Formats: sequence, C-alpha cells, structure tokens
Amino acid sequence: MFEKSQIKEHMEVIGADGVHVGTVDHLDGERIKLTKKDSGAGFEGGTHEGHHHFISLGLVAEVEGDTVRLSANGDVAVTFEEEA
Repeated sequence: MFEKSQIKEHMEVIGADGVHVGTVDHLDGERIKLTKKDSGAGFEGGTHEGHHHFISLGLVAEVEGDTVRLSANGDVAVTFEEEA
C-alpha cells in the first residue's frame, strides 16, 4: 500500500513490466500529471507529445524510492492516460 503523499515531482513512472511510462510533474487530485517533455513516451509516432497526460492513482501498485510502479504493463497503462 502507498500514500499519495509519497509521490513527488520528478519521480519516474514505470509499468508493471518495468517500461518507462513518464515522469511525475505533480499530483492533480486523484491523478498523476506527467511532464510535457516526457508525456506520451509510450505512444507510437509521438503524436501525443508536447502536452500533459494524466494517470489515475488507481493504477499505482507501489511507490519505492524515486519510482512509481503501476499495476498495468507500460503499453497498457498509456491507453488509460487522459490528455490535457
């Protein structure tokens, strides 16, 4: 179990498979806002780069050190992202 207060700016967000999904910009309610520069890293073609994406805290499995690990694999987690 994790406390959302453990999630801090610049932490790496990875899927359950260890694949990099993004970097935390900050928390926005019950969502993690990913940085623009890293947002959309998992999207083919980069068509979603240049704007923020959000990941629901419901997808977070654990927070360990400077890493937020999701319960879904990286390629699946990006399909749950919301755009801003």
